[in-house]
Amino acid sequence: MLYEPVIGLEVHVQLLTASKMFCRCPNRFGAPPNTLVCPVCLGYPGTLPVVNGHAIDLAVALALALGCEVHERSAFARKNYFYPDLPKGYQISQYDRPLAENGALPLTHSAKRVGIERLHLEEDAGKLLHEAPGGGPLEGESLVDFNRCGVPLVEIVSRPEMASAEEAHDYLQTLHHVLLYTRASDGSMEQGSLRCDANVSVRRPGESLGTKVEIKNLNSFRHVARAIEHEIERQSAVLAAGGRVVQETRGFDVASGATRLLRSKEEAHDYRYFPEPDLPPLVLLRERIEGLRRGLPDLPWERRARLVERYALPPDDARVLTASRELADYFETAAGAGGASPKALANWVMGEGLRELKTRKLEPTELARALPPTRLAALAGMVDAGRLSVSAAKEVFAAVFGTAEEPEAAVERLGLAQVSDAGEIRRWVEESLAANPGPLAQYRAGKAQLLGFFVGQVMARSGGRAQPNQVQQILREALAGEPAPQPRTG
Repeated sequence: MLYEPVIGLEVHVQLLTASKMFCRCPNRFGAPPNTLVCPVCLGYPGTLPVVNGHAIDLAVALALALGCEVHERSAFARKNYFYPDLPKGYQISQYDRPLAENGALPLTHSAKRVGIERLHLEEDAGKLLHEAPGGGPLEGESLVDFNRCGVPLVEIVSRPEMASAEEAHDYLQTLHHVLLYTRASDGSMEQGSLRCDANVSVRRPGESLGTKVEIKNLNSFRHVARAIEHEIERQSAVLAAGGRVVQETRGFDVASGATRLLRSKEEAHDYRYFPEPDLPPLVLLRERIEGLRRGLPDLPWERRARLVERYALPPDDARVLTASRELADYFETAAGAGGASPKALANWVMGEGLRELKTRKLEPTELARALPPTRLAALAGMVDAGRLSVSAAKEVFAAVFGTAEEPEAAVERLGLAQVSDAGEIRRWVEESLAANPGPLAQYRAGKAQLLGFFVGQVMARSGGRAQPNQVQQILREALAGEPAPQPRTG
């Protein structure tokens, strides 16, 4: 490549509070337009904001999870700009005295750590609607829904340390995991709880940073990666042709996969920041900060390391199992119940567990209720002990999922217990050989690959219940014309 990219992300996160940042209006998605509003969040003259303490705690916990230095004293500021969805004509934010600075986020798919420059609190704006309710175009007009005005936000600004669209995608997904682990936000990009702006520049290797372009309001992980890839290509082509990259703000067109010009890039002075006159400085006691630090859960990278070290799982398995806090909790509870190897349990959780969740459109939070982890451990233990075949266990899994039935009872009810009686297996072997004289002659003439065919025939006759190792042993002896061993006693 003639040019290398330099990428930073600005991520806006709606905090998971019951009420808004500076008033008592509910913080809830999906209500009818303009029903969750009051004089405070609509900016009526004479109203005064009151800070939401729970929002402060969530923001501090998130900052601590990201390794940031949380300042005991920070301040709110007014960010002034005009837009139809901003009824006050300004946004209460933080500027030169943010809540937290200087953190780092370890990526999931590499050993890289991306620096966090700052994390600050602010309130959200409203939402413009460019389609009529129920769909369809609006002729020359837009609608505005103020429900989102005043919803508590944190803005997390990374350092420009990502070098590819893949790293940016990894950063955003890892940050999403942290939001869910700390329960600071539901992280829903579809509902606007997580929104991302990307700053992209390119330069020749070894040169100073190039001119950055901001891509606004990326609302899916895939769109973030696609928009960054296109912008890298666009800027590289401009420079290769002898042109100059202009600092500007661009949007992403999903249909074409290209970015497009929105406006020239604003600078900080364009917003005329000044201290918020209606709010005093935000002062946090050190005891409050340390209490929130003690309340943090194990974070995704800590869980991944533990799953690899304590349970000897492959790193890829650990990444899947720690994608959500609930899934990691589920696996570790099942592993603690004993009866099955950790690797077997991991395979069950990642395989049948995630498949059932997807089929039934359930969230990971509902897995433990649908199949308690101790039951999964009991089911996997029966397979490990040779009492149940894998195929039969999958049938039992589906039968007990979402019910109160124990796996042992389902095995008995369905008649799926594995048969290890040598006499019974020998009978199935003899019947299978007698029913297939042609393949039998071919095998004895040297076509050894037909052994698998006969194993399948025996398993079919047993309804999948015959113990596979015994089937192979007795089959080999029968095919060789040797007597099968008698079962041991005593």
